[in-house]
Amino acid sequence: MAASVTDQAINKIKDLIISGEFSAGSKLPREADLAARLGLSRNSLREAVRALTLIGVLDARVGDGTYVTSLEADVLLTGMGFVGDLLEGTTLIEVYQVRRMLEPIATALAASRLTEEDFVALQACLRRMDDVDVDRDHADVSQAFVEADAEFHRIIVGAAGNATLASIIHSLSGGMMRARLWRTITEHDAVAITRQRHIYNALRDRDPEQASAADLIHLADGERWLAARITRG
Repeated sequence: MAASVTDQAINKIKDLIISGEFSAGSKLPREADLAARLGLSRNSLREAVRALTLIGVLDARVGDGTYVTSLEADVLLTGMGFVGDLLEGTTLIEVYQVRRMLEPIATALAASRLTEEDFVALQACLRRMDDVDVDRDHADVSQAFVEADAEFHRIIVGAAGNATLASIIHSLSGGMMRARLWRTITEHDAVAITRQRHIYNALRDRDPEQASAADLIHLADGERWLAARITRG
């Protein structure tokens, strides 16, 4: 199937970025000039710019022009997080499986790189989970627990020293927030905070293998729970 005019425009702009003619942070020529240069209508170019802006490649600034973004992983992978929020059922389980493959690696890397400030922040997350774990009957309390849980893992993968890996894991985690909230509301998941402490203690001991194993057990448990819930409908 032939590519649409908009797709052709996107590819032409992408080629200019890949070639280095439009580098990270650079400003694109005026719309009329760029459209003429690429042999496109201004409408087609506008649609391409809009699409590339949505996925974090371009930054359209009102009254200033259009710029190439930093092209860093956390910017370019933003769209993956949006898609992750929409996933359900068996597809969400597949996302869990991918996260289970990646996150224990990041956790192992973080074991030697977490700073004292990071450990203070991790302890704060554990305290927040302790504080809200006493009452699981209210959605706002459960939301607070899940947010502390998510922050706990964000700090760890952020310390892994690989921004691309951290961005991918963060993006994959979006759809899991709903499942995690669902579980916290509907079940007394008393072991959750214990497992987080196992991860923390292994990291505190600077033991990458134990930290990775503890995280793997934590993620596998969440995957099993979701699979069971989906099977039961």
